[in-house]
Formats: sequence, structure tokens, C-alpha cells
Amino acid sequence: MKIKKGDWVRVHRVIFTPDQRAPQVPDDTKKVPLEMWVKGFCQSDAEIGDEVEIITITGRKEHGNVVELEPTYRHSFGNYVPEITQIGIELKEILFGGDDNER
Repeated sequence: MKIKKGDWVRVHRVIFTPDQRAPQVPDDTKKVPLEMWVKGFCQSDAEIGDEVEIITITGRKEHGNVVELEPTYRHSFGNYVPEITQIGIELKEILFGGDDNER
């Protein structure tokens, strides 16, 4: 996949390998690398997997291997919880429900 200079990309880089981790880091954490994923504007033409320099939206320069072109947000607020809907209905009634709730 061709990436052009100026394209919005996500890069990945290993900051510390497991043997480079600080001695005070918990044992289970020491077993894995410290990794960075960051998004920014690619500063050269490239392809997925190539190492590039990027400039983040805040103007910071970073580098890493391109893992994604035009990344998007993939988080959510989880599955629907009916109790939360009911809480919202009850709260609106308490706050704005009329004469019984006037103070």
C-alpha cells in the first residue's frame, strides 16, 4: 500500500526491549517490551512496514514503522446496559419532573 508524504499514519516502535526494562518494574511487566504507537503526518513516501518520521498533531517529531494508513478510532463505551438508561430516566424526573421536585 503506497503512502505519500503528508498522509495520516500510525507508526509503531519498541522503546525498550525486555532486557532494557528498569529493575524496579514488576516481573510480569519486565517480560514484555515497552511499545509505542503514535499517529501523525508521514514525512516521506513509504509503504506499510517502512520506518518513517512523522509529525504528530501537536508538532512532535517521532519515528517508527508504519502499521496503518489513515487510522481511525476503534474504542467504544462498551455494551448497552439497560440499568444506565433507567438511571437516566429517573434522574431527569428528579431534576426536571415538575411540582414534586420543585424547591
